[in-house]
Amino acid sequence: MKLTKNQRRTRIKNRIRKIVSGTDAQPRLSVFRSNKEIYAQLIDDVSGSTIVSSSSTDKEISKTKGNKTETASLVGKKLAEKAVSKGIKQVSFDRSGYLYHGRVKSLAEGAREGGLKF
Repeated sequence: MKLTKNQRRTRIKNRIRKIVSGTDAQPRLSVFRSNKEIYAQLIDDVSGSTIVSSSSTDKEISKTKGNKTETASLVGKKLAEKAVSKGIKQVSFDRSGYLYHGRVKSLAEGAREGGLKF
């Protein structure tokens, strides 16, 4: 039987999550991409809490003009800015089963420009 896109992504996501986990010192940068928006958050898997989050629905980011790839880059920069202010510099990147291409890649590069290392 052929897998749907979501079933395939879930399989890849589970495979990634076996390896990648976040701690307080090195949280997991998790990405969720919908058709219109993109969301990113830093997660401490030990305590099960979100440390910092950012999305394209934030007021400052949603006001800016540009395509979805440029918006994803801004989300990455904003997330990195919030993380650095909390003293986080090192993260583990969790692409959540999405290909490292397009908006996901743009978000990751924006986070790197903002000062995060992964």
